[in-house]
Amino acid sequence: VRRRYRRFIVPATLAFFVWYLAYVVMAVTAPGLMARPVAGAVNVAMVAGLGQFLTTFLLTGAYARHARLRRDRAALDLRWETQEMTRGFGR
Repeated sequence: VRRRYRRFIVPATLAFFVWYLAYVVMAVTAPGLMARPVAGAVNVAMVAGLGQFLTTFLLTGAYARHARLRRDRAALDLRWETQEMTRGFGR
């Protein structure tokens, strides 16, 4: 169960952290690029900032799906195995 958790969380966390740092670094080092208009008053920084929110929601959904399909089933199987083992000791 822990291995499945780590296989999802570690890469997802690293990817999101790199994406967040890239946004901050670009805001500091390339203000001209970030101020470039995309459509009307909307600029690159606004689009990237909204992308941060979108990424957060997508990652939350992916985590919930992963937990439901992979970890919850493994945890339930582990629970049944341990309950069967404890029942066997009581006899």
